[in-house]
Amino acid sequence: MRYPTLVPKRLCKTDIRLEINREGLTEDGEPLEPVIYEGKCNYQDRARTVLTAEKKLVEVTGTVLIPGDPCPELPVISGGKAFILGSKRRIQQGRKARNPDSTVNYTEVLLI
Repeated sequence: MRYPTLVPKRLCKTDIRLEINREGLTEDGEPLEPVIYEGKCNYQDRARTVLTAEKKLVEVTGTVLIPGDPCPELPVISGGKAFILGSKRRIQQGRKARNPDSTVNYTEVLLI
């Protein structure tokens, strides 16, 4: 059975490049090369004000929605970098929304 995606490709018009960190080390003790994804996404910005002891800080965050699975070789997305709309952002967390048959319907990536 084929499930309809909750993030239709026709709504994904923003170019993105993700460099998703992989867990573990090489034989030389260096971090593994990141998984690279380049494609289109649905991107939503938002700003949040955080009050610190010294001053007020505005933190820009964003949500990226990608139809399907941009990194099927990784079970989870735990960190990395995103290049979107001319800026570099850090991946805070990722979530793969699954269908009942365990295929990935869409992937949500939170950026800071």
